Amino acid sequence: MQATMTFEHRDIQTAMATIKDALNTCQKFRKKNSVVGSLSSLISKQTRLQEEEMHAEICYAECLLQKATLTFVQDENMISFIKGGIKIRTSYQIYKECQNVLNVNQDLAGQSDLFRQFEGGVKLGIGSFNLMLSLLPQRILRLLEFIGFSGNRDFGLSQLREGASSQSLRSILSALTLLFYHTYVSLILGTGEGNLVEAEALLEPYQHKYPKGSIILFYTARIATLRGNFEKARARYEECISSQQEWKQIHHLCYWELMWTHSYQQEWQQAYRYADLLCKESRWSKAIYVYQKAAIISMMSEEDVKKTGEDIVELFRSEMMYVWNGFTIVGKRADATEALLVTIEAAEEQLRNDPSGFKTAASTTTNTSSLVFKTHRKLRRSNQRLSDEDLTFPVGRFLLYKHVQLEGRIRYDHYLVPFTLYELGLLYKQQGDITKATTYIENAKTNYKDYSMESRLHFRIHAALGSLRGSPVGTP
Repeated sequence: MQATMTFEHRDIQTAMATIKDALNTCQKFRKKNSVVGSLSSLISKQTRLQEEEMHAEICYAECLLQKATLTFVQDENMISFIKGGIKIRTSYQIYKECQNVLNVNQDLAGQSDLFRQFEGGVKLGIGSFNLMLSLLPQRILRLLEFIGFSGNRDFGLSQLREGASSQSLRSILSALTLLFYHTYVSLILGTGEGNLVEAEALLEPYQHKYPKGSIILFYTARIATLRGNFEKARARYEECISSQQEWKQIHHLCYWELMWTHSYQQEWQQAYRYADLLCKESRWSKAIYVYQKAAIISMMSEEDVKKTGEDIVELFRSEMMYVWNGFTIVGKRADATEALLVTIEAAEEQLRNDPSGFKTAASTTTNTSSLVFKTHRKLRRSNQRLSDEDLTFPVGRFLLYKHVQLEGRIRYDHYLVPFTLYELGLLYKQQGDITKATTYIENAKTNYKDYSMESRLHFRIHAALGSLRGSPVGTP
């Protein structure tokens, strides 16, 4: 954990050595010709495995996953990528065979602590693999299925829920995996429809047990953020920061979230403070932090910019919030939504009054943002179906009536068209028009290629189509 948080070479080397020792220890207790062997001897091996050997198998699979992660962190080249991928596949195979062992040894359930720990490990591993693989777009998942992977979201969630409710050592890991999925993964790679009710229920027993635990405080704050309670969230993030001083990287996570809570309310000076702290202290991604700081500065008044001493150039002002699905969070607060809409309308007015002050890409971005926000606002207020009157902007007309001329005028930001098709699909979904929603989202999926953030959009499209079909995402 320390190696993946610090990215320090010394920590990575220490972690690698520790993982190798752990793998060697597990290997001593594994049955010869382990569970991952020939299919012809699979059943006989399952019945002959002792509880200690079962536990060694599950620990070996977990250590392989950790080693794969460290391999990616240690050296980001193709050889490391292949090595890490092989380790992940081996780990996945072990988990699948351990699940078979679990199924044929259910008579041992509840009879011993070792078997209970084994069961908890299987549910954590199988659940996590199924859940995360189910998030992948179908074209990627089909390739992975060819080499033995598969993923079913509902099955993965059920396994993790069972693991979280068990009495094993790994129950908290299952709970944290579900929390991460509901509060981050579903927002960034999905449609933003995380199950916050379940997240709160998962967190509640640990809030009583570890009221000052930094991770517990962090997730408490994160849920408050997603509910639009920014004031409570900020108080919990500050409490999380003061709860411990050893893991500075947890402080950085809090800085990132604090930066966004202030950004959602357009409190740019406070947001700048945390962006600046990240630039100075964190080693995770200097490029993102610098860009984020510059984007925040671009929203500040000239007087406030001078106080920072920063030199700012032309930047797109709403792009990063859209990338991180921040509009979904802002929508939980009417005051924040209206304030952001005022900012967008002011930019739109400036565009109309002085078109020469905007480049083509920037004006297209402004119009797209206005389209999304104004349509959402009208739908929320009147609950009426989309009409031509609601879609009066150039990009909106193009998306609905396929004005090829406008598409040809977009010189740089070609991602705007598929992203806006996706957004329109979500609007129709919100109105209950599943047919139109599916049509627009499928259009974005199949008719556009080689644009910025394409992979991210395909993750969101995959999640949206899955929810439209009302069936599990992925294959069993």
